[in-house]
Order: sequence, then structure tokens, then C-alpha cells
Amino acid sequence: MTRHPRVGVVIATRNRSERLAVTLRHLTGLPERPEILVADNASTDDTRAMVARDFPHVRVLALARNQGALARNHGVRALDTPYVAFADDDSWWAPGALDRAADLFDAHPRLGLVAARTLVGPENADDPLNDLLARSPLGPAADLPGVQVLGFLACASVVRRTAYLDAGGFHRVLFFGGEETCLAYDLAARGWGVSHCPGVVAHHHPATSGRPGRPAQQRRNEVLTAWLRRPVR
Repeated sequence: MTRHPRVGVVIATRNRSERLAVTLRHLTGLPERPEILVADNASTDDTRAMVARDFPHVRVLALARNQGALARNHGVRALDTPYVAFADDDSWWAPGALDRAADLFDAHPRLGLVAARTLVGPENADDPLNDLLARSPLGPAADLPGVQVLGFLACASVVRRTAYLDAGGFHRVLFFGGEETCLAYDLAARGWGVSHCPGVVAHHHPATSGRPGRPAQQRRNEVLTAWLRRPVR
């Protein structure tokens, strides 16, 4: 009898079929055999044809327009696994990481999101964010498995599906670039725990070339997040 996976994986992508194929080779080879869904942000390249041809067991959610991070929301709603991991088209999960995350969720009912340890590039270098998360001033909580945080890297995170939907997922006005902070705030405001758990490992292989306009978009989203979640008097 085939065991239904506890964790599904949602990948938001657009027009990067070659990089997506590398990610899918890693994810489809995981021992956990997660259900995988590609939320395609209206790609105009061969993304959908490539997945259908080379990865027939991977589901594709074909979106009519580019919705940025909101593609993840559609993907989470389309899955029925209790826990959902995110990946980008340049990232994947270490073997066993998804089972470890699921065990943490099973053991800690208030846990809403796991912020994983991220290893970057072929050198498996620690992302500087790992140290920032580990030194979070929020500290631990008795009913959570790791240090409490109010930030994470989307492609190195696993969520409890019910908590994610309860918090509303990624905010529609933020698109991409630092969109994680608002979701961390929303989860915490609803009583869900957000924990950095370095025993859960993700791999990230970003392009070496920079993304034009990315710093400005991140600053924009920082301001919008502060305004959206400002105290109401």
C-alpha cells in the first residue's frame, strides 16, 4: 500500500524551464516522494511542455498571468497534504529534510512554519541568514522546536497548511522580494509559531548575475509591510 506523503512541494516559476528541470530532478529523487506542484506564472517558454514530457507525475497549475508570490497560495490550496514545503526553480530540499519537518509539525501542534537552514551553491556554504535566524532575540518557546523568528527565506520554508491558509498566505500587494516578513507577522498574530530549525536543510543555487531592480523592490516591500501591519489605534 502506497503511503500518502505528509509533505507536498509547491514551486513558483516563470520562464526558467532549464533551471526548473534541475530542481525537479532533485525533488523527484527524494526518499520522501513528496507530491510536487509547479505553479507556473504564465510562462512563455517551454516550461509546461517540459514538465509534461520529462516529469509526468508532477502537477502543473497553469496560471493565466504572472501573480508573483501569490502563485504559492494557489499551489497550497490545490494540495491536500497537511504540510507544504516551498521551493523556487533554483532550490530543492536535502534528502530526509521533509520527513524531519513533518516530524516537527506532528510533535508541536502550534508550529505553523519551519524556517530551514539554507546551503548555497555547489560549495554548500551557509547562507548568512542562517546565523541571523539562529540569533533571533525572540528566543525559544517551550512548545516550539527551535528559536522563534519573524523572518525566513521562502524557498527554505515548510508550512502547516491549515496555519498558512488561516494567515492568508503571501500578501497580494508584495509580489516578490522580502514578501516573507508579512507572512511571519500574520502567522504570529494568529498564535502560530514560526521557528528556525537548522536540522531541516534546503539547498539554494541562485544565478550568479544580479536581478535588476531587486534591491528597490525589497525596500518597497519593507515599507509596505511596515504600513500594512502598523498598529491600529
